[in-house]
Amino acid sequence: MADTPEPTPELTHFRNGLPRMVDVTDKAITTRTATAEAWVRLPAEARAALEAGTNPKGDPLTVARLAGLAGSKRTADLILLCHPIPVTGADVQVTLEDGGVYITATVRTTAPTGVEMEALTAASVAALNVYDMLKAASKALEITGIRLLSKTGGKSGDYLAEAAQTQSP
Repeated sequence: MADTPEPTPELTHFRNGLPRMVDVTDKAITTRTATAEAWVRLPAEARAALEAGTNPKGDPLTVARLAGLAGSKRTADLILLCHPIPVTGADVQVTLEDGGVYITATVRTTAPTGVEMEALTAASVAALNVYDMLKAASKALEITGIRLLSKTGGKSGDYLAEAAQTQSP
């Protein structure tokens, strides 16, 4: 008797080989929150410019925070099959740490789908803005460690990443 192959699972974002946006019309509207992090590693010259306040473009940390907030609201424009959802709250923290610039982004909504992509986009956009603001000091900045730290709400339940990092990866 031959082994019967496992059935191929139905793809949520493809139907008949074509991409589609998942229909969330009948999903319950619930409160959802997600937090993501990112790191920007700083070469010595970029760190020195940041610490001394001599960066020619201005304050990278403030610009990155504002950019992350704006990015959280523009996620559906950037992630092709992501639903546009109402961002009902967002908080982006950008701090200088021993390992570089550490970014956390927490996004909240009341919607039928989650905000993980909004939190990840906010952290990523903030990191890209740190790079843009400090690239005159050094091109060797490195964006790393972008990941989801936690999420709450929705059908799949809560998620908490293992050992949230407090130092650069």
